Amino acid sequence: MFSLNQFLQKLTHQKNWRFIAIILIIATLAIACNNTKITTTTSEIPTAPEVGTLVWARYRDSDTLDPHKSTSPLSRQIIDQIYDTLLAFDDQGKIKPNLAKEWSVSDNGQEYTFKLNENIKCHDGTTFDTKAVKFTIDRAINPETQNSTKDSWGPIETVEVVDDLTVKVKMTEAFAPFPRFLADPYSSMICPSAIQTYSNKFGIDGAIGTGPFKFVEWTQGEQLVLEPNPDYKNYGRPVDNSGTPYIQKLVIKAMPELETRLAALKSGEIHLTEPPITEVSNLKQDSNLKLYIAENTGQIVFLEFVTSRPPFNEKKARQAIAYGIDPKKATEEVFAGLAKPSECPIADVMFPNDEKLCSDFSIKPDQEKAKILLDELGYSEDKPLEVTLLTWKGGNREKILENFQTQLAEVGIKAEVKTMDIGTLNARIKQENSQAESNGVIDMMGWSWYDPDFLYTLWHSPGWMGGYHSDELDNLLVEMRTTTNSKERQEKVVEVQKYLLDNAVMVPLYSPGWMWNYVSISDLEGLKIGVFNRPQFNDIKLSTATEKKEAVKSPASSEKQEVEQPVNSEENLENKDSVSEKEAVE
Repeated sequence: MFSLNQFLQKLTHQKNWRFIAIILIIATLAIACNNTKITTTTSEIPTAPEVGTLVWARYRDSDTLDPHKSTSPLSRQIIDQIYDTLLAFDDQGKIKPNLAKEWSVSDNGQEYTFKLNENIKCHDGTTFDTKAVKFTIDRAINPETQNSTKDSWGPIETVEVVDDLTVKVKMTEAFAPFPRFLADPYSSMICPSAIQTYSNKFGIDGAIGTGPFKFVEWTQGEQLVLEPNPDYKNYGRPVDNSGTPYIQKLVIKAMPELETRLAALKSGEIHLTEPPITEVSNLKQDSNLKLYIAENTGQIVFLEFVTSRPPFNEKKARQAIAYGIDPKKATEEVFAGLAKPSECPIADVMFPNDEKLCSDFSIKPDQEKAKILLDELGYSEDKPLEVTLLTWKGGNREKILENFQTQLAEVGIKAEVKTMDIGTLNARIKQENSQAESNGVIDMMGWSWYDPDFLYTLWHSPGWMGGYHSDELDNLLVEMRTTTNSKERQEKVVEVQKYLLDNAVMVPLYSPGWMWNYVSISDLEGLKIGVFNRPQFNDIKLSTATEKKEAVKSPASSEKQEVEQPVNSEENLENKDSVSEKEAVE
């Protein structure tokens, strides 16, 4: 084939400068004459992904792939692909074995024993054993690591390696949320060789774990490339494929502009992205696309009050707000079925919940009761209660507050709505809680977590951002945190919720708190959005990748292969609070 470049190089070597000049002039004129045509043709041809490659476009890039250095949801999604955890969540949010095939807790709740599966391999071929578990936990709780989720590990005293497959974690006091945290991506197990390889650039220059995908390369701000782990064995993820993912490559692109992402999806340049809630109804009508709505995200949105001053240091004032709004009506009008109203302070997926029980002692919409309470507090048509409603931008939250603003006006409460970015909101709440004099302030806040222990973070003295707290509630929260027996802890969780609802400390509104929606091409099969908003790519098959999927699979990756696990009986579970593959600690 004729190559102008090779021809010119040859002429250059022969120093035929005059002839080169003539050729360059002719080439320049030709390009100039055809410039419009070339530009138009190029822009109309999308860049098709390589065969077997899944391209996922997101609105922003991850900040790091180090599980101990990030609390970003975008980083968490990728961390979940590269690493694995000791325990895992099933489709209902109950914990089950994963890297650890079984575990138990001592009677006093201060010692956990984990037994690992055999022959677990890191991405670089090194063996993952209990030394790696100890390495990970020691690093996570070391103050020098500056891990934002350090407290989630609990009051760990020591991590003891018993043998290659057995490890003991000892606490200074009982800490019931520990097993559930071990199923969250922020507790991901790191291979020690990763730190040896990348040193202080771990999580940026590279990452080594035991998860379904391996790190290949990362151009920050542009794209991250992962490839399937040929040695992967799935012990606990809620997917069908027990071995290596079927796709040949996973490319995660950063595309800030929504229009660019949707255009790339429709042209076939990408396979998957996250649309805003405003686009969901339109995308549902497109037969070339598939829409996925993340459910059981663990997110809850609620109202909380500045209680350092009147009026909301009074229980009656808080109750008047709860009686004066109708969350069901507001969510139906704003979200059209994408979120459901909540009567419990925690999402169902965090812990077995009894909605009827919450319903029995939650405050129902009742405008007449709201007016009676306001009258008892000295407010009237001539002297209305004036409040400020705060929330953070996005997710149609401002529309929810505007809906409440109208509802509150009907009972004689004058409300002003203000929205701001989340950082400004948090600073504003902290400031308001420190002031003894000012108007009444209510904020609509969201929380996403894997365990009811987030209520301890919110309400145990001195309270989140200096908010509500009391001695009685403090005691209930400590009991909930330190009771490791599952059934007994469930009773404590109910007691805490009852207190919060009876005293209108927090008014549950709806869940999920902020909508995570995904849209893909219609040819994509097998995508699963796990609980707590965790996209799972293990089962994905692209129509373009079907012929090559066998080449990617390892000998151990047959869909029908089952990983053997010891199973504890229900009777034994009730007695010693340990778990096996088929049982959950709840």
